[in-house]
Amino acid sequence: MEGYDKNQNLRNQPQVEHNVKIWNRRNIEISGVKEVDSFDSEEFLLQTSMGYLVVRGQNLQMKNLDLDSGLVSIKGKIYDMSYLDEHQGEKAKGLFSKLFK
Repeated sequence: MEGYDKNQNLRNQPQVEHNVKIWNRRNIEISGVKEVDSFDSEEFLLQTSMGYLVVRGQNLQMKNLDLDSGLVSIKGKIYDMSYLDEHQGEKAKGLFSKLFK
């Protein structure tokens, strides 16, 4: 009897390409976005094919949202961009606890 591999389906699915392009710290285009979890004028939390991505800045506005093709465009002054993953559990937990208070 073969063992069940819970990651088998993940290996068979093609990896969605994920790219980030930034122009002059004022515009950012992100591909491979699965979902926009939250956003305001200072922070965007995006679920991408490569994990959660946080974009921080000032006067951030969503310019374009097309989840069918996985594209998100944001304009505003961009200060920081970082990925949250399992290795940053405490940082991610802190961010999510702030979001869902």
